[in-house]
Amino acid sequence: MARVLVIDDEVEEREAVQEMLESAGHEVVLAADGREGLAKYRQNPVDLILVDLFMPEPDGFETMNLLRREFPDVRIVAMSGDIFATTMLSVARRLGSVAVLAKPFTQDELLMTVEKIV
Repeated sequence: MARVLVIDDEVEEREAVQEMLESAGHEVVLAADGREGLAKYRQNPVDLILVDLFMPEPDGFETMNLLRREFPDVRIVAMSGDIFATTMLSVARRLGSVAVLAKPFTQDELLMTVEKIV
């Protein structure tokens, strides 16, 4: 199973994703923002990072850029539930996200995405 870092400023979102992943046997590390996520990744790298695009400083796009600059091979899945999710997720893919998930997503969608990547 994979170790997954979930970076999302919404507590309920983080916990829901954690529950979905852990029920499938994955190990989950949580971060409330990009700074915390980057620090946790530096301390103990994971197999995959799930990052919400719309968070306070730094937002998901900047978090992705910081991670990519420091760790070029990092695998990132961008998540968004914004009304412009389709457009933003397309931009995230161009910035190096290996996959995208539009919120709300199902447990099956999440697990299939994780399994394809790891």
